[in-house]
Amino acid sequence: MVESADNMAEEMSAAIADETAGDEVVLRVYEVGYHIVPSIKEEELDKAVGTIRSEIEKAGGSFIAEGAPSLTRLAYEIEGREGGKRVEYDRAYFGWIKFESAVAGALLLEASLKKNADIARFIMFRTVREDTRAKMKAPTLREVKRTDTIKSTPRRPEETAAPVSEEDLEKALQDITAE
Repeated sequence: MVESADNMAEEMSAAIADETAGDEVVLRVYEVGYHIVPSIKEEELDKAVGTIRSEIEKAGGSFIAEGAPSLTRLAYEIEGREGGKRVEYDRAYFGWIKFESAVAGALLLEASLKKNADIARFIMFRTVREDTRAKMKAPTLREVKRTDTIKSTPRRPEETAAPVSEEDLEKALQDITAE
């Protein structure tokens, strides 16, 4: 545990040295995606998200955009701990926050998210300020007026049967039953 604290202190000092250009601090845009454990009640969900937002504010970050968490079925189970017991989650509340911060602030947020028991898993990465979500394109529909006729595929011509005599029918039935 001491090693990770030493590594984190080294990372922070290197990041602070890297981000300062002269006397001004360089701000970068980050996005954090998180899974909140499903054992939290929906009423307490805002409190859990508020904790993440307050950590961003403490680190000197400013908000750009946010996606409210919603209960999602996970592709695979995530292992966690609740009350000293090992638990596997197949669902979690997924949400995301895009914010602007200095590198040191992002590292502080990462450290606080690792300690937060309400967060099952998270990912934080550097991104751009612009909206990068894929836009849903509605399919183009052909407009049809009531007076238009819709042409369908041509049908097979129906087969017309020749009239069958009673004698031919009786003979065919005898042939079938004789076998």
